[in-house]
Amino acid sequence: MFAEFDVTSYQNKKFIMEIKLFPQKNFQYIVLLFVCNIFFNSISAQGFLKADGKKIVNAKGQNVLLRGEGLGGWMLQEGYMLGINKDAQQNKIRARIEDMMGPKETAEFYDVWLHNFMQKIDIDSMRAWGFNSVRLPMHYNLFTLPVDKEPVTGQNTWLDKGFELTDSLLAWCKANHMYLILDLHAAPVGQGNDLNISDRDSSTPSLWQSEANQQKTIALWEKLAERYKNEEWIGGYDILNEPNWGFTDTINDKNGTKEQNNSPIRNLFQQITTAIRSVDKNHIIIIEGNGWGNNYNGILPTWDKNMVLSFHKYWDYNKPENIKRIVDARNKYNVPVWLGETGENSNAWFTEEIRLLEKNNIGWSMWPLKKMGSNNPLEIKSNLNYNAVKNYMNRNGNKPKESDVYSGLLELAVYAKLENNIFHKDVIDAMFRQPF
Repeated sequence: MFAEFDVTSYQNKKFIMEIKLFPQKNFQYIVLLFVCNIFFNSISAQGFLKADGKKIVNAKGQNVLLRGEGLGGWMLQEGYMLGINKDAQQNKIRARIEDMMGPKETAEFYDVWLHNFMQKIDIDSMRAWGFNSVRLPMHYNLFTLPVDKEPVTGQNTWLDKGFELTDSLLAWCKANHMYLILDLHAAPVGQGNDLNISDRDSSTPSLWQSEANQQKTIALWEKLAERYKNEEWIGGYDILNEPNWGFTDTINDKNGTKEQNNSPIRNLFQQITTAIRSVDKNHIIIIEGNGWGNNYNGILPTWDKNMVLSFHKYWDYNKPENIKRIVDARNKYNVPVWLGETGENSNAWFTEEIRLLEKNNIGWSMWPLKKMGSNNPLEIKSNLNYNAVKNYMNRNGNKPKESDVYSGLLELAVYAKLENNIFHKDVIDAMFRQPF
């Protein structure tokens, strides 16, 4: 070997390499640079992902099979990921933390959590394990104010925090040649009756009952598209995670699994598409059906040439009949499909599922990368003081002292860092060796 080289960043299609030469002749140095440039240009010059018939392809027309993980628990905390099962929406969790230790300390905890939970080492590790993509579940409140908090009615105040976090994540993905898929997981006021997944307050109208919040959702996607329109390592825009709303039978089908009239979803999706395309003609737009992403009644056919259908899959068998409906949709409408969310099962199940998916040329994104729990690559450890907080929030214990709450939560935020996680190598093995 003539030299060691380290890819430190990727900007404007150019790799910045630090070449540390061993004592060699200039000729060897020139040859090495030539070989390295050919190698890195060949793996980086992929271009925007596109829908091409039933396939997702890169700029060279090569089939791209996405293998990814979702970053659940980072920008949006679902209670079960923290061991909390009572009043487990993020807004209620945060309010109860404020009650226990005050707003200033609570803001400090969330700042440390956002900083520690995802860092470059997480993306470096994912790439080393074999992943080529990342799905980012976004909470709208990191990007813009709630409608009822806007100083001027009908206008949008943009917040730096969410954009800065996304910029950092994108930079790490680019450095690792990984696609980043933006996923609006918590839309303004929430998109379903499964409250925790979108941090919805059930005492207020939902997204489907509020024109003002639909307009804010559309504006947010236009803002994101304007910012990232030229970024080739953005794999696509997953415009609304798991709508689950019964429009015609609000009692017996409140999550919309049997809904036939999904026209409100189609209409909003079309408006979001129009807003995105007004500034960005490049990126794939990913849509999800009602009923947690799987009910496409009344939503299809597609209305844009660069579109992908997403479906979600949990707690079922890994037989051809379990993906038949989405494969049939792919064939009927000549559109690619992607399993945008799946996981939280056994290692054997992961292996069987991935084998089934890839045999059918379906990319996948597991859920989640890390949480308090073992059936994911990384596990966040708890601590004694946080256990007391968790028990109290689950109504199984007394209210802890304020100092113990602060100590327990800040320690939990420290444990959120990858170097302090428990690494489950068996999960990675089940995803990347055993299926093949």
